Amino acid sequence: MKAYYYDNVEGDPRLPHITPDGVSVDHLATLGLLHARFPLEESNSIDGVNKLASDRHYSHRDEITVSPSAMGAVYEDKIKNFFAEHMHEDEEIRYILGGAGYFDIREKGDDNWIRIRVEEGDLLVLPPGIYHRFTVDEDNVSSRSMPVGCSLLVVFKEGADVGQYIKAMRLFKDEPKWTPLNRGQETEQNSFRKEYVHQRQQQFQSSVTA
Repeated sequence: MKAYYYDNVEGDPRLPHITPDGVSVDHLATLGLLHARFPLEESNSIDGVNKLASDRHYSHRDEITVSPSAMGAVYEDKIKNFFAEHMHEDEEIRYILGGAGYFDIREKGDDNWIRIRVEEGDLLVLPPGIYHRFTVDEDNVSSRSMPVGCSLLVVFKEGADVGQYIKAMRLFKDEPKWTPLNRGQETEQNSFRKEYVHQRQQQFQSSVTA
């Protein structure tokens, strides 16, 4: 995982939009995010995921693949929807199984975007009520699609996803509510959004008086 402030330059959102201003995991934690790393090449990686799921009471899971070949005709619409600024009323938990992508989160209100690049082995938890958006990386190859020693030519022939690809495990506590709530006046009055803002304000006040 790599986190930094988004450059706010117009252009393809799948490009890195990187700035020199990095963001630490500790700072992400103050915004309510949790990051863990469970490399897939390690035999006990799923044990780490299972323990985290048990500790946080995630009793259900499924998998999603975001790519042109996996989604077909609905891919472009899905990507546009993912990149619209929105929130959820549930935690958003993603364990990356292949490929890479970007989560952009609002730091505070209308302040800067923080861009978080996740790749295979990263697990990221976004809290309910946080404004965010998502897009795929423009240039990656699924290591799960390409055997060791296999050339890119073979990958193209086999039809593996090259670029614009991410596969993730989604974990959740109850029946998931995948419907995004796009930012607007209604979301500002949403109880989950209000609770998120309240928690961040309390945390900020505590850090100032500490």
